[in-house]
Amino acid sequence: MPSQFEVTAGKAAGPTTGGTVTQATNKSTAVTLNTESGQITMNNAALADAAEVTFQVNNDRVAATDVVVVNHGSAGTAGAYWLVVSAIAAGSFKVTVGNLSGGSLSQAIVLNFVLLKGASS
Repeated sequence: MPSQFEVTAGKAAGPTTGGTVTQATNKSTAVTLNTESGQITMNNAALADAAEVTFQVNNDRVAATDVVVVNHGSAGTAGAYWLVVSAIAAGSFKVTVGNLSGGSLSQAIVLNFVLLKGASS
């Protein structure tokens, strides 16, 4: 990844590895994607109004000091979900997704994520 001084105007800087994974079984099923960025397609199991679910992303690129950014990238109802990275550990992170829609949703939403390397010293 280029330093902040090497970025050309109009070009985004970021990880050079990415990938995709689809969640099997249900919305709490863990996934594995060993890349610095990517897309996770969640299972289309129902998520009740005001309910939340947490699942683990196994990723050998993650260190406990890293920052993981995640957002609702596509598919499903825009603005109907909130999400947060709820835990980070060496080799994995957890994502919690909640339903804000006012009704049950059965959508296979796509989440985008990126790892930002951190340090404690």
